[in-house]
Amino acid sequence: MKNYYSYKINKNCILIVENSGSIVEIALADKKIDGNEKETGVIKKAAMQLCEYFAGKRRSFDFPINPKGSEFQKLVWAALQNIPYGKLCTYKQIAEEIGNAKASRAVGMANNKNPLPIVVPCHRVIGSNGKLTGYAYGLDMKEYLINIEKDACLSQK
Repeated sequence: MKNYYSYKINKNCILIVENSGSIVEIALADKKIDGNEKETGVIKKAAMQLCEYFAGKRRSFDFPINPKGSEFQKLVWAALQNIPYGKLCTYKQIAEEIGNAKASRAVGMANNKNPLPIVVPCHRVIGSNGKLTGYAYGLDMKEYLINIEKDACLSQK
């Protein structure tokens, strides 16, 4: 049975969903979920780490995740986790990394279905022209997340 809990973190509504001890979904907006509204230990840990991320104090996450998706989506999501904090890459670069240079659009669609934004950092992927393109939660949110990381990197120097 799924458990979920909502938080307000830096003015953002964050819904965290856990199933069998792993985080399976993070929504950056209010959303209806089937399951129990219950703040489990792993949900609490995820919320704490996301709070640290939004404060510019966390660069990686160490709670268990188990995103649901097709094999292709999981391949893309695994590649996204290799993008260093504060860095950007293109959809084409991700397509090349997974061994299918012509799959840029499919990579974009997999990003759109990413159930774990921020933790699986699809916001770090931009168009080949260097511009922000598509994000399930809007380009303003994508830019906001990129700027959190950029600012944190600048303050570390």
